[in-house]
Amino acid sequence: SKVIIEGYHQMNLDGLIIIGGDGSMQILKKLAKEGKMNIVAIPKTIDNDVGATESSIGFHTAVDVATQALDNLQSTAASHRRSMILEVMGRDAGHIALNAGIAGGADVILIPEIKYSIDGVIKKLNDMKKKHDTQHSLIIVAEAVKKQDGAKVLHKYTDGEQRLGGIGDYIAEELMKKTEIECRVTTLGHVQRGAPPTASDRILASAFGVYAVDLIEQNKFDRMVAWKNRKVIDVPIDEGISTYKNVERADSLVETALSLGIYIGEVD
Repeated sequence: SKVIIEGYHQMNLDGLIIIGGDGSMQILKKLAKEGKMNIVAIPKTIDNDVGATESSIGFHTAVDVATQALDNLQSTAASHRRSMILEVMGRDAGHIALNAGIAGGADVILIPEIKYSIDGVIKKLNDMKKKHDTQHSLIIVAEAVKKQDGAKVLHKYTDGEQRLGGIGDYIAEELMKKTEIECRVTTLGHVQRGAPPTASDRILASAFGVYAVDLIEQNKFDRMVAWKNRKVIDVPIDEGISTYKNVERADSLVETALSLGIYIGEVD
């Protein structure tokens, strides 16, 4: 931190553009205050959970990667009559799973914001078999989804660190315990964070970058650029940090999934 502050003042910068999610912005805002640095923030998170903007850099690319994975799993699911389970990122929010699930033709979408049941998933798969003789399925689940008893599923590393991961295996085990359905699990992990950016992400990043430089030229600091109603605007960085965007029951994409017959949980 000291090196960053010293470097900022040695270079006699007019301002610093910071890029990241709510956690990164919180850390850098504190650093900026400590070091008397002028900052402007750009939201960048594949989880798309910064509430002050409709879209953050990286989200569309992550959704595209997950959608392609579902496309790739479809043929194996059909030829082997299996349930292919895709576990995707989503630390607290289910935006990636919901968007990719709809785009990729998933039969089941599980997200942390909506309660689900294994029996509900089984009923959906049995209905598919009974009504359409469909004996394969695609299931997408966000890594933050919990077990039915509310317990988090964590992967423990040898250095003692614990991270979200493994809910796909849990769902597979529960389904195979209670049915004759054969399941296979694919976990995308950090593949979602490193793909070539989609055109929409490149355009959004360009628009954000131009606007951020304009803010510095206007001496408007401690602001975050945001995308609202097809326009780039700016809001206080504190608003980007404090407002969290998760999937709500009234979300239009939840309604879309339900209308498509996708099982998305125990919803009213």
